[in-house]
Amino acid sequence: MKLSEIAKEFDLRLEGEDKEITGLEALDKAGPTQLSFLENKKYLKALASTKAGAVILKEEHLSSLPKGASALISDEPYLTLAYISKLFAKPPFEQEGEAPKIGKNCTIAKNVYIGYGSIIEDNVTLMPGVVIGDNVRIGAGTILYPNVTVYRDCVIGKNCIIHAGTVIGSDGYGFAHTKDGRHIKIYQNGNVIIEEDVEIGANCTIDRAVFGSTVIKAGTKLDNLIQIGHNCEIGENVLMASQVGISGSSTLGRNVVMGGQSATAGHLSIGDFAVIAARGGVTKSIPGGKTYAGFPLMEHKAWLKLQAILARMVKKT
Repeated sequence: MKLSEIAKEFDLRLEGEDKEITGLEALDKAGPTQLSFLENKKYLKALASTKAGAVILKEEHLSSLPKGASALISDEPYLTLAYISKLFAKPPFEQEGEAPKIGKNCTIAKNVYIGYGSIIEDNVTLMPGVVIGDNVRIGAGTILYPNVTVYRDCVIGKNCIIHAGTVIGSDGYGFAHTKDGRHIKIYQNGNVIIEEDVEIGANCTIDRAVFGSTVIKAGTKLDNLIQIGHNCEIGENVLMASQVGISGSSTLGRNVVMGGQSATAGHLSIGDFAVIAARGGVTKSIPGGKTYAGFPLMEHKAWLKLQAILARMVKKT
């Protein structure tokens, strides 16, 4: 829709050229037909180099907008984004469309639902109760166990195994907050991409991105009861034990190992070949190639020494 229509709908001031907007995207990934936003001034560098057609921002940041980009002026850009996101939200499922395409030698139970425009490649197995949303792609040789749900627009690669009850592409936990304490939903308009040879245990949840994609890269293996937040990127050959939780917009490098009940805060990165021991809490970005433990997180050797000191102190008392 036109920027002028969005401005009128939400009582915003339009600065610059009126443009046709096709969707929402982050500053560093947005293109000339997309709308982005700036809430925090620490992202001013990203604003200066953005290719977005328009940006929602405060008056004080207007001078940093790149030449050619338009602006929607708002006192609360993040809250405004939440309201606008509803305009670009797709319906939960389509009422009509192209019939799904089913490859050769597929095994599909009678009570499986497959949405419009979806593609099921060769040798796929879909067990009872599986639900495939609209415009989903399931790669060749993949097995979905009973009651797996794949929301619309998601992509699952070849030779994946997804166990019973797992949900791929549910909404990320995203809300903007009004001054009077109400929580306004940010519609999650992205998707989930799972690459080849990934195995996901039972009753896991992998949230779709706000915009863009939540990505699980090739060879990763997830245990049961794991939560992956929106816009995360999980590297190749990562291992996660049961009850791991990854908060939104976190990035894990290749071959990271996370022990049971360990977790991360959001918007951080973990380097290649890092190991997080069980119940470790990652609150800031950490380099790879080391083993960590505890909360607050520290290197595993230091954590062991700390436990020994505490044990001696308790014994003395």
